[in-house]
Amino acid sequence: MIPRHLVIGTIVMLAIALGMSVYLWRMRGRVSRVEPAAYSGPIAPPVSGPTEQVTLYVADDELGMLRAQAARIPLPAGRQERAQELLRALLGLYLDKLSPHPLGASAEVRDVYLVDPGLAVIDTNAAFADDHRSGILVEELTVASGGWQTARDPGWSC
Repeated sequence: MIPRHLVIGTIVMLAIALGMSVYLWRMRGRVSRVEPAAYSGPIAPPVSGPTEQVTLYVADDELGMLRAQAARIPLPAGRQERAQELLRALLGLYLDKLSPHPLGASAEVRDVYLVDPGLAVIDTNAAFADDHRSGILVEELTVASGGWQTARDPGWSC
């Protein structure tokens, strides 16, 4: 014969497990119905300046390499403003749903600082890092893409 306290304990444990299952099922239903918040990031003012033909070095995760892609974008005359617009154009490609190297929807380049010859500091928002996919190759391609942009553009080379 099974002791009474063991039977009662087993029934209580099963009731708790059943109750937790029902609670979890209801919570999952609520989460799936919640609408994601609309992106409310800052909007950059339109760029003034002549439209130029530039080469953007786009990271391709599938191939594991950078590939050159021609683009026409308006670029200001200043070195730092030019750097910002080039990186924003590159980021615009990455934010596309069909991008070969997708980034989070709220990622943005805040500023670019050209410190010394050969050194540029790219300031991004926290969402850029938080929403970035993890992995050595993916992260290296992101950094290399910005670095190649820095090194190859004659208008703002360090």
